[in-house]
Amino acid sequence: MSAIQYQKTADHIVILTFNSPNQSANTMNADFRAALTEVVNQLKADDNVSGIIFRSAKKTFFAGGDLDELIQATPAHATEFFNMIEEMKAQLRYIETCGIPVVAALNGTALGGGWEIALCAHQRIALNDPKTKFGLPEVTLGLLPGGGGIVRTVRLLGLQTAFPLLLEGKQLSVKTAQSLGLVHDTADSLDELLDKSISWIKAHPQSQQPFDVKGYKIPDGSPSTPAVAQMLAIAPAMLRDKTKGCYPAPEAIMSAAVEGAQVDVDTALTIESRYFSYLATGQVSKNMIGTFWHGMNSIKSGAHRPQEIALWQAKKVGILGAGMMGAGIAYVTASKGIAVILKDVSIEAAEKGKAYSQKLLDKKVSQGRIHAEQRDQILGLIKTTLDARDLQDCDLIIEAVFENQQLKAQVTQEAEQYLAADGIMASNTSTLPISHLAQASQDQSKFIGLHFFSPVDKMQLVEIIKSQNTSDETLAKAFDFVQQIGKLPIVVNDSRGFFTSRVFGTFVQEGLRLLAEGVHPARIEMAALKAGMPVGPLAIQDEVSLTLTEHITNETRKALQAEGKERPVSPVDDVIHTMIHQFNRKGKAAGAGFYDYPEAGKKQLWSGLSHWNQNSEISEQEMMERFLFVQALDTVRCLEEGVLQSAVEGNLGSIFGIGFPAWTGGALQYLNQYGLASALARAKTLEQQYGERFNTPELLKAKASRTEPF
Repeated sequence: MSAIQYQKTADHIVILTFNSPNQSANTMNADFRAALTEVVNQLKADDNVSGIIFRSAKKTFFAGGDLDELIQATPAHATEFFNMIEEMKAQLRYIETCGIPVVAALNGTALGGGWEIALCAHQRIALNDPKTKFGLPEVTLGLLPGGGGIVRTVRLLGLQTAFPLLLEGKQLSVKTAQSLGLVHDTADSLDELLDKSISWIKAHPQSQQPFDVKGYKIPDGSPSTPAVAQMLAIAPAMLRDKTKGCYPAPEAIMSAAVEGAQVDVDTALTIESRYFSYLATGQVSKNMIGTFWHGMNSIKSGAHRPQEIALWQAKKVGILGAGMMGAGIAYVTASKGIAVILKDVSIEAAEKGKAYSQKLLDKKVSQGRIHAEQRDQILGLIKTTLDARDLQDCDLIIEAVFENQQLKAQVTQEAEQYLAADGIMASNTSTLPISHLAQASQDQSKFIGLHFFSPVDKMQLVEIIKSQNTSDETLAKAFDFVQQIGKLPIVVNDSRGFFTSRVFGTFVQEGLRLLAEGVHPARIEMAALKAGMPVGPLAIQDEVSLTLTEHITNETRKALQAEGKERPVSPVDDVIHTMIHQFNRKGKAAGAGFYDYPEAGKKQLWSGLSHWNQNSEISEQEMMERFLFVQALDTVRCLEEGVLQSAVEGNLGSIFGIGFPAWTGGALQYLNQYGLASALARAKTLEQQYGERFNTPELLKAKASRTEPF
């Protein structure tokens, strides 16, 4: 069956129905390209065509490019790839310019290549559906819109309006797309959608794109227009400040947009194809497609969930502790329509936690994102209490109190007696071993770790931690709950610090080690940012608080001593101790840490850090690799030790839980793209220079010897 069905009506209107065989959604794969060539040849051979309608036989209009194909493209294929893209665009350009009215009847979401096809039409009519999204999100996968999306968006909207859509990959609702003029009309049913498409064609027998009309000017002006030129004078610097040079796609998008706006349409399309070929055959897009598309879909499909256990939904969730984490968990849970019991030691504390939800929801109302009635409905789902009996029949109770094992044991024993018969108990600890915490439970098989990240409303990841005795049924329920509240679950086995906290700690500690070595603090922070980390290690340590780090260090030391082990003292301990006990600088919450926090103005590095500064000579590249390797090697150890169950979870967990640079595709993919043999040699050099934390895991040695990627 052809990927495009060609049907001609009695009115000589050709309806092209996209229906990719053996796929749930339409994609720009080899089948589509072959069908498009065939369709264009039919159109060229037929002199009696009065109009063309694009429509879809799928639930959505068109999903976009075939990422399975794109990830295979290499620099060796660059010329062949470029020619393939140019040929496909030439076919679409023929349809667009043959003088026949063209309508895109958008029955659902059109993203990426699908939206580019829609932009080829002279009239876009969309089915009214709040779930429908339009846009060009290619930048989020290290790519650019290579099917004409940049050229047409710039010509229709102008550079300044187009940039956010192209550089940020913003997705538009039907209403927003219509307000921008990208959707011209809407319909309330599929029949009306087709009727309106036919009517428009009959009313516009001669039609062409507005930008193909002689004398057309790009909105707001070309790059040489003074106002636009002024914007473009600073835009590249602003973009580089944001990307730190780690992401080639946004820079390529800006270049293709600006260069294309200075030439005719066909030349602009060729410029776009060249930049697209450069990105598609490059390593960064491979890293990002592999993790953010294939890896993400693997997790969302439940590949890492215990099989043969029925899907489960929580109807009532108890949360112990209404502090920052508990309040955030309450918000995201209630936002998905689940009843929440928010318990604290006083009703004032519990109400303060609920007020956090009120604040977030009020902001959404003021932005027009939700109605006041929706806000009130969500808030009505959160019941505050200081009485544990209100937890009766909760399907899930999440303990989110301070990181103290005795306190956690106390609240667990108080609460779990009120669980529903098949309910489960969870701890939101970030460091304490779940197997130790589970000892306080009356049924360890129903006890599990749910490690949320702050701020809970923004952070997508939840780390699910199995204790030694957690049952598969409990794990499946925890997995289902995380997906129920719209979060991304990764499953790890128990260990001190689990995966994310443990590996995240290596990054922060490496920054403090560099400080102890005498490196200027500003150079440390900048090297981390240029490596692609979202925040420098000194700034993060302030956010975490130095006192909490000292507390966790002391607790870890005690726990290891109880096991007959010793925690070696490191230069990091000395830096933390000196900051707290000599300089009385405890972190951001205390108003003073590695940074000063003036009431008016931006934070700035504390001048007293000169205590350590010796202007040590170490290159920025060396620091960047230390930051990335120390995390990547410990991620390998987590996989080797069985803390991590899969490379997919390691990559996604490192990005969403730790902030490992997205351009790498994750901590394990960073080593893959570095080249395992080269990574092995680099690790050995780093170990010789800086110590055993860069010791090469046996798993890396084995993978490198077999040239077998993670």
